[in-house]
Amino acid sequence: MGAGSDRVALIPPDAATPSVSERVAGWLRDQAAAQTLRWRLWAPVAFGGGAAIYFALKTEPPLWPLVLFAALTSMIWLVARRLGARRALTLPLMLLACLALGFAVSKVRTDRVTAPIAPAMAEPTIVEGWVLDVDSPGDRGHRVVLAPVRIGGLAPEETPIRLRATVRGEPPRPGEAIRLFAILNPPPPPASPGAYDFGRNAFFLGMGGTAFGLGETRAVVLPEPPEGLKRTMAINAARFALAERIVARLGERTGGIAAAMVTGHETWIAREDLDAMRDSGLAHILSISGLHMAIVGGFVFFGVRLGVAAWPWLALRSNGKKIAAVAGLIAVWSYLVVSGAPPPAQRAAITASVAFVAILLDRPAITMHALAVAAMIVLLIQPEAIVTPGFQMSFAATAALVALAESWPPRPRDMEVPWPIAAVQNTRYWLVVAVVASLVAGLATGPFAIQHFNRAAVYGLVANLATSPIADFVMMPMLALGAALEPLGLGAPFLWVAGKGVDAMLAVGHWTAGLPGAVVTVASAPDFVLPIAFLGVLFVCLWRGRLRWLGLPFACAVVLWPRAETPTLWVGDAGTNAAWSEDGRAIVVRPGVRQFAADLWSRRRGLELTPRPAEGWACQRTACAPTDGAEPVALWWGKREPSAVQLDGLCRAAEVVSVRAVVNALPPSCENRLVLDGVDFARGGAVELWRSGDGWRTLWTADVRGDRPWSRIGNPDGEG
Repeated sequence: MGAGSDRVALIPPDAATPSVSERVAGWLRDQAAAQTLRWRLWAPVAFGGGAAIYFALKTEPPLWPLVLFAALTSMIWLVARRLGARRALTLPLMLLACLALGFAVSKVRTDRVTAPIAPAMAEPTIVEGWVLDVDSPGDRGHRVVLAPVRIGGLAPEETPIRLRATVRGEPPRPGEAIRLFAILNPPPPPASPGAYDFGRNAFFLGMGGTAFGLGETRAVVLPEPPEGLKRTMAINAARFALAERIVARLGERTGGIAAAMVTGHETWIAREDLDAMRDSGLAHILSISGLHMAIVGGFVFFGVRLGVAAWPWLALRSNGKKIAAVAGLIAVWSYLVVSGAPPPAQRAAITASVAFVAILLDRPAITMHALAVAAMIVLLIQPEAIVTPGFQMSFAATAALVALAESWPPRPRDMEVPWPIAAVQNTRYWLVVAVVASLVAGLATGPFAIQHFNRAAVYGLVANLATSPIADFVMMPMLALGAALEPLGLGAPFLWVAGKGVDAMLAVGHWTAGLPGAVVTVASAPDFVLPIAFLGVLFVCLWRGRLRWLGLPFACAVVLWPRAETPTLWVGDAGTNAAWSEDGRAIVVRPGVRQFAADLWSRRRGLELTPRPAEGWACQRTACAPTDGAEPVALWWGKREPSAVQLDGLCRAAEVVSVRAVVNALPPSCENRLVLDGVDFARGGAVELWRSGDGWRTLWTADVRGDRPWSRIGNPDGEG
């Protein structure tokens, strides 16, 4: 138009300026509109929420109301969708239906896996069974997984399906039939109120108890095992033989780490190496999970795709990407079998399989929707995974990395530059990607590491950045090739290269673990805080738009939430050990006894575990009591009831008296003392105590754990 022509006003000059509330409402509508294809991502979150509610209950609910509620909510949601109801109605109905389904599926899963749990037997008994697998070693010896055939004193219908047995000497091999004279117990309860429930984990693994061997194992003749058991033992025997060959090739120290990463057997890992890996933030490399599945599956995928592309005849007649996806699937499930298929590896295999199937269906492999499908499949099969640290950390980290990939700006195409400059640019770019990815994954898993493990590896980012190229491009691919070729006697060169990678990783781990302040102990937040943090992390990852940052303070809830008052005193289950808090330390009465439980309690409360001083205490074979009255507890761990004189001395020495045996009568000196005896420990397990103005406030493990199918409390003598 010319200078003098009329102009067309797109916005009339007299148009009213939108108010602040109108602009905010419009922005919020835009934010909601951006989630059109994202709402379904919240279905597995709701399903997991239903499962979490089920596991948080203190009593076992009946099945039929849960199934009925799940069926009704699902039907109402489907009818509403069929009638074309607005999303504002169908979305809450979908989330409610998924919540109810998670609740019901968890109950069905519990009923399906329910099996006999070993009682706490007062006297040792004879256990005869098949060695199913060699388990990770414990503090008191080697451990194996048994399929019991006969247990003295138990009827066949009372015999657990599986036992974890601690044996003396060298562990028997998978497939052997053995007889063991042992103390039998149910799986261990939590070390303190609210701590991780090992008994619940064992329940869903089919592990009905522990056996602590009192003598050498002996061979025994047993009836022929079922075909399924025979097949499993054969697979585990081959796995153990492969682990032995790897150790023989590389030596016990290097080979032990390599064998753990291939077969899951941690038999040969030295305690100092394991501690260094934990303190440096590298322990996740030892556990077969998502990282290993991704590296093995990805290595095979790209290797096969490159091979197809290098063969013109095949490349012109087939879809190389889909052939590589099939090869990746085969590699992932083969690795799952070789690893012994622990639950974390199963979940990782499912996640990797969803990605490869997406490729076969011409869908993007790494998307938030694929991750949601994988999470839903895992929770449908193993709803108990929602309360395990491995699931929480794995999916939080993966969701964070996928969200990072979605928001990462596309890399501009490089101009034609000399190759040295291009190499520097590419190195810089991928270094930035590696640093940001490690940082994001670490931040996403941080709340769970703090809440469950109470330790933060200060130099974990440095250690992981230093070892990631070694693990991703050298160690894991060479281990995969070496393990595949070792049965043919051709794995030596590949295992040698992998061993050098293991040595480099151990060097980095020990160096970072030895730096000043390498590990910070952080007390756990109250139990309800972790779900808040989990939802905050998921909101940051799943929501699209700037509103996602509203989830950030919730994601940091575990770090920011005020801690509860530190207990004055802790007494372990059965009263075999105790510790009290003083100036940020947990002073343990019996150092080295039930050390694992004492360590778990002290870290959970953010305390440094310290042995009690030698002076100021009078200790005998079955008792320990302070002589100056300054400490709050006196301990009697003998199995027999103390005499009136002995009990009188304990009550005069401390405000709280813990007696392992059942006390039938109290002397007058115990009138103003809190006396805990065998009856209390048999009912409640471990206990925490807080000093109050009018006495002591107690919190027992059983009060937090509730009365659930897995909540039987045993005797610490039978610790496996």
